[in-house]
Amino acid sequence: MSGNGKTRPLEKQRSLKRSGSSKKGASSPKNGEAFPGEALAAKQQKDASRERYRSFRVRTISSLLLVGSFFTIIYWGHVPLMFMILGIQCLMVRELFALARVAQQDRKIPGFRAQQWYFFFVAAFWMYIRQAQEVLNVWQGCWAGRFIKNNLFVEITKGRKFIKNNLFVEITSSARLARVLGWLLRRHTMLSFSLYCAGLISFVLTLKKGMYTYQFGQYAWTHMILLVVFVPSSFFVSNLFEGIIWFLLPTGLVIINDIAAYLAGFFWGRTPLIKLSPKKTWEGFIGGFWGTVAASWLLAWIFSQWKWFTCPRTDLSVGWLDCENSDTFKPHTFRVTDLAEALPPAIVDGAAFLGSRLPPAVAAALENFSFTCLPMQLHAVALAVFASLAAPFGGFFASGFKRGFKIKDFGDSIPGHGGVTDRFDCQVVMAVFAYVYYSSYVAPAALSVGGVLSQVMKLNDRQKLELFQALGNVLAGESLLPQRLVNTIQDHVLRQRHR
Repeated sequence: MSGNGKTRPLEKQRSLKRSGSSKKGASSPKNGEAFPGEALAAKQQKDASRERYRSFRVRTISSLLLVGSFFTIIYWGHVPLMFMILGIQCLMVRELFALARVAQQDRKIPGFRAQQWYFFFVAAFWMYIRQAQEVLNVWQGCWAGRFIKNNLFVEITKGRKFIKNNLFVEITSSARLARVLGWLLRRHTMLSFSLYCAGLISFVLTLKKGMYTYQFGQYAWTHMILLVVFVPSSFFVSNLFEGIIWFLLPTGLVIINDIAAYLAGFFWGRTPLIKLSPKKTWEGFIGGFWGTVAASWLLAWIFSQWKWFTCPRTDLSVGWLDCENSDTFKPHTFRVTDLAEALPPAIVDGAAFLGSRLPPAVAAALENFSFTCLPMQLHAVALAVFASLAAPFGGFFASGFKRGFKIKDFGDSIPGHGGVTDRFDCQVVMAVFAYVYYSSYVAPAALSVGGVLSQVMKLNDRQKLELFQALGNVLAGESLLPQRLVNTIQDHVLRQRHR
């Protein structure tokens, strides 16, 4: 019995080993087959790759359609482009209005959404008419050889056209219509303010107990959208009438940067760029920069060959344009010292200090180095640098915005791209920069020496001397006058004051 008692445990252990080995053999794959987990992972990877290329195909097709539609509208001219900008703004505002909308709360406040759109159209009325006034005032004044003081569209008189070749309306057929529209245009700013006050009063009268927080939150949301999205993007209208190139090139560079960064990131992207946008990579960011700069140089040269792109529009017509190109679109030979004029003095001084440390042969080569190109090409490179380095942060801002609302896209208007806001978030930042850059470095001076002198002669003797002294300081700061001469001027002004 003791023998039987010892052998039973041994037999039990052998049976357990046999059963374990049989189970192990049953779970192991046959020759050439993978584990079920590995097969599932491989299938998922294959599906992800297929989905990635499908998304790439859809995105490419929709991009081509967008670009084709864009160039068709460009062919139609300035006014259709202006309405295109307004249409894009409407779509962006609609998506952003819907973002913070709570349908259950809206049902308790009939007409509340109409108030939001009312404020939008008041802002559009003020912004677009104001910009059209500025364009037409300046060019009408220049062509007539004078500026019309306080003139809003054009001088309105009986029997004269409201605006030559104006798309909107001609009022020569009706003196009453001319009188009414003339008053509206002359009082445009006051009318816009009155319309806004009417909206404010309407909002206050619709406040409901228990809904105050929601209503004021929506009111603030509406104004934030108008300030952050609508007003900045409206600067494109001002750029547009200075020449289509000042609208087309900035917007095109943002699009090119997006495409170049996407392609570079798609094929070589490995290193994440920013947590707000996990798909963005350093490889895509750098590739987009160089692709955009190279494209800007070529596109600026191409666009400068067509007067349709370079000539400013002086009215609201759609006819063909013909003008004498400005120096911006004519070849010019540049030296390194010429480029220094556009830089801050601190950078110029720093560059001069570094240049003094270079070997004489290298310093002489840099000083004598010159190249010939269109000034517009240099402006295009500056726009491309901003479009590549700063404008993408408008997109990152939008990405953080979407994360805050826990959404993937602002909408689904454009297949493969999401909503309109997803495509034009960077354009909002670019619009402001293009306007500021043009105003600072490109826009022709609106004043002439004779015009300034005519105003100076209206000053009294004391004010003339103060102006002379201040102008001397400015010229000395720009190294156009020796400091010794400026000191002499200051001594003379002081003696005149004590006489």
